[in-house]
Amino acid sequence: MFEGKTAVVTGAGKGLGQAMSAALARAGADIIGVDIGDMTKTAKIIEKDGGSFTPVSADLSKTDEIPELAKKLEAVYGKVDILVNNAGVIYRSPAEEYPEDGFDFVMNLNVKALFLLSREIGGYMKTRRWGRIINVCSIQSMQGGNGVSAYAASKHAVAGITRAFANEWGKYGITVNGIAPGYMVTDNTDKLRAQKEKAEAITARIPAGRWGQPSDLMGPVVFLASDEAAYVNGHLLVVDGGYMNA
Repeated sequence: MFEGKTAVVTGAGKGLGQAMSAALARAGADIIGVDIGDMTKTAKIIEKDGGSFTPVSADLSKTDEIPELAKKLEAVYGKVDILVNNAGVIYRSPAEEYPEDGFDFVMNLNVKALFLLSREIGGYMKTRRWGRIINVCSIQSMQGGNGVSAYAASKHAVAGITRAFANEWGKYGITVNGIAPGYMVTDNTDKLRAQKEKAEAITARIPAGRWGQPSDLMGPVVFLASDEAAYVNGHLLVVDGGYMNA
């Protein structure tokens, strides 16, 4: 499906990013993983299946370095066809106690870095008149959450960026969509899942009867990156086991 195409996945070292990298690789794409952490496990998973994986170490919170990073990513295979903006952080605190530096940290990585990387890579895609940008949003893109005010604000912003870029770039053969996961089993939810009563209450509301696994995003990311989704633009695909409908 994606033979001859290159996909960049941020936050590729584990969790959702690792699963989406593996899915795109299995569909034929050459993968460039971007992460501040170790990506050895992701590389092994992809290479075991015969895929190609190139790790690029980068701290996306250093937003002034993103234009140069984009050039570096373009140079690996000569072009970037698919960009999956997955890297993100969450900081939990009651609203009345939320520290300003915590707010800035979340917004800088979740919003500014995503905006800048999309702007840079999207500019290259525009000249080629084809591209897929997939932003990992959240059900918090549509809710306020509890104790995660900066995270909720950031994910609302990502949804807005998704729609705005989709409006501007659709005429160039570029689609910009979002995936909005529900409650997933990742490092970001470790502390929440450790609160047994709260975790059980959340599970009880999910019609699927379970929290999502990273593998649950494999099908959605392949679909949104494919030609079959060429007329899907500016959409947030909710992957939550039915939580938002309950």
